[in-house]
Amino acid sequence: MHEREDKMKNLSILKKMLLLALSAAMLLTVLTGCGSSETAAPQDEQQLRVILKICRKLQIPCFILGRGSNLLVSDKGFDGVIVNLRKHFNKIEVDRENKTITAEAGASLPAVSQAALSAGLTGLEFAAGIPGTMGGGLFMNAGAYGGELKQVVTEATVMTKDGMILHVPAEQMALGHRLSSFMQTGEIILSVKMQLTQGNPVVIKEPMDDFNSRRREKQPLEYPSAGSTFKRPAGYFAGKLIEDAGLKGFSVGGAQVSKKHAGFVINTGSATAADIWNLCNEIQN
Repeated sequence: MHEREDKMKNLSILKKMLLLALSAAMLLTVLTGCGSSETAAPQDEQQLRVILKICRKLQIPCFILGRGSNLLVSDKGFDGVIVNLRKHFNKIEVDRENKTITAEAGASLPAVSQAALSAGLTGLEFAAGIPGTMGGGLFMNAGAYGGELKQVVTEATVMTKDGMILHVPAEQMALGHRLSSFMQTGEIILSVKMQLTQGNPVVIKEPMDDFNSRRREKQPLEYPSAGSTFKRPAGYFAGKLIEDAGLKGFSVGGAQVSKKHAGFVINTGSATAADIWNLCNEIQN
């Protein structure tokens, strides 16, 4: 009896933290999948700790979401709680004296890059157009145009599955090409500290404008997608291999290999997650 009462009480607490009316698909840049998965937007570390504790106690799967710009979620949805940190964990602090920026996990990478530009700090130009968050970016060591977060990150504040707060130095993150130790540890990134260098805002802005111009010119930004779809094979470009295979414009349902850049699988308007998954399998085969 007490066990049932505790379970109902815990569910009641959790429900108050859930944004039940929000479709989780709207949190993904590919705009498909997720079904009716429930999302939670904790306002602070304590609320996040409570969500983790209740999910663990009730054996409810829990997934930490960045911007969803590199994810494909089943049309059946995620049978658990999706935790969205973008709403409340999005502060960006600039320390001009020490030339550092500390950004919370939900802050967007373009916003962090712009904060660096405003402070005349160089090192984050490559992130100006990456459509992800600071937490998601560090989780996969995001990068573009020859730069990656590994080059500037010095420390991350994380929460363990048990709710403990740890400060992890960069040398313990095992950062590699789209890899980090967080993929194995399950630690939740709360904030990231980066060491930058002083620069001239005019000079800093030039490559940022160039990178964004190249994105608009070469990438299918007019369509929903999860970005560059396939990991680059050593010594090759995935998009070039796909184009050489004659698959540019190839489609399955509403999913299509972009005619603009074969490295992107786009949602032409009605794609299901299954369409995108099946198209990716066809490409790999």
